[in-house]
Order: sequence, then C-alpha cells, then structure tokens
Amino acid sequence: FEGTGAIVTKILVGLNVAIFLLQLAIGGQINGTGNRIYEEGALFGPLVGNGDWWRLFTSMFLHYGPIHLGMNMLALWWFGAAVEQVLGRGRYLLLYFVSGLAGSAGALLFTPESVTVGASGAIFGILGSALVLERQRTYVLGGGAVGIIVLNLVFTFAIPGISIGGHLGGLAGGALGTLALSRFGRGHAVYGRPG
Repeated sequence: FEGTGAIVTKILVGLNVAIFLLQLAIGGQINGTGNRIYEEGALFGPLVGNGDWWRLFTSMFLHYGPIHLGMNMLALWWFGAAVEQVLGRGRYLLLYFVSGLAGSAGALLFTPESVTVGASGAIFGILGSALVLERQRTYVLGGGAVGIIVLNLVFTFAIPGISIGGHLGGLAGGALGTLALSRFGRGHAVYGRPG
C-alpha cells in the first residue's frame, strides 16, 4: 500500500472537481446548488436523522461554488500529498474518510440545522494527522503543522459561514486516527501495522 506520487490525493482532487462539473452539467447553479446531486448529498441533520446516512459521506465531495472548491483542492494538494507520501496510499485513504466522517459528525453536533458541504473536514483531518506525525518527529509539513493549524482555525472562527464543527471534528478525527495507527504512541503511525 505504500505510495509515491500522491496518486490518492490526485484522484481525490479529480473526483471533487468532476463531481462539481457534473453538478453544473445537469443544470446546477455556479455555486453548486440547484441540482439533484446537491439536494440528495448535502449534509443536513434532520434528513440524516430520517435515515439519509449517506449524507455523512457524500457531503465531503460537494462544494459551495468554484472558490470553495478551489481553496479546498489547493489545501488538499499541499497538505494531502505530503501526508500521503509518508503514510502510504491505504492508510492515507482510510485517514481521509475517517476525518471526513468526523467532520460531518462535528458539523451535525455544532449546527445540525445547517446545510453543510465541503472537503474541509477531511482536510483538517490531514492537518491533525500532520500534527501527530510531527510530534513523532516525522516532519511532513516541515515542522509547520501547528502554525498551519492555528492560521486555519483563525480563518474558521473569523469568517462567517464556515463550519466550525466540521473543521474541529475533522481535526480531531485526523489526529485520533493517526494516533490509532501508532497504537496511541506505542509505535509509529508510519511504520506500525494498522490493526
């Protein structure tokens, strides 16, 4: 499962962009709304509560417009490629989905009545993973994980409309997921056997 070339990150970026383009192609608005994919995939607490559990997953592949998509995909490329190179493809993909689901859980916990979309929960999970890796002396972001996280949290709290719960949930999910890969400090996330 060890990977080079950040192939999983490239696939994830491509998948997010393709889904956005498909939304536009089937008649969606430029902000990504007004189409069946958005209507049936966005995270919304009451609908999840009524059995639409897939929204916990699908919402991490939807975005609110090209700027939201572009910013998230740039962050995914910068941070994701570095973490994927260290963790390998399989562990990285697992971490991405765990972080995205933790982001969805955080969004539901903080703002269950808000419609939420975006890959940022999973991306914050990648940052949480980078923080743990750097604490284990694997400097995936050049030792800058704490500074990058703080800067992104400032934006999270300062800019209205950003899912605070989604970001904090993803961050916690990524950190805990990477700790689990290292058997909570008894091994190393990069070399330890998942299990």
